[in-house]
Amino acid sequence: AVAFALVHMRPAARRVALFMVMVPFWVSVLVRAFAWITILRRNGVLNSALVGSGALAEPLELVYNQFGVIVGMVHYMMPFAILLLYANLSEIDPRIIQAARSLGARPVTIFTRVWLPLSLPGLAIASLFIVIFSLGFLVTPAILGAGRVLMVAEYISVQISSTLRWGVATALSTMLLLVVGVLVAVAAGSPALRAAFEGGRR
Repeated sequence: AVAFALVHMRPAARRVALFMVMVPFWVSVLVRAFAWITILRRNGVLNSALVGSGALAEPLELVYNQFGVIVGMVHYMMPFAILLLYANLSEIDPRIIQAARSLGARPVTIFTRVWLPLSLPGLAIASLFIVIFSLGFLVTPAILGAGRVLMVAEYISVQISSTLRWGVATALSTMLLLVVGVLVAVAAGSPALRAAFEGGRR
């Protein structure tokens, strides 16, 4: 939705929106993780506002669990997905949209029959990048999950630094490397995904 809105913004508004999307790239992942703790903890900003307004009787457990990890990971990944989708949507020929409108297509039909099919390569490549990055997540789950939510990379770190099970860590690392290699090979071998990088118009 954000990438779709960026395509339809005026140039001045688009520059401001793109700046806001890229701001997280300039903030340390540690700072972002601790900022979410400040917002989501039991006596944090969000719970204090909800309890103070009477919406909740007791604060919610929003951090140091799976929910907190998901929030942190989504916040980290969103700029990547938005920029990849924006690059793909920007390459769609506007004359195709104009032709659909001139033929009487409604906005919903234009979105489902024109925008969505043409954006599938961008959606695929954004999903692939997010999966690959998620496999290597370590800092965000460690802080926001407090050791209760283990991702693959964090589990490998525990095997090396705590339990000293080097064989398990080596096996998991090798498996992770192979999975990432397969995903990259799938992307490199798919004409649709290559088109998303090359900016080819479909």
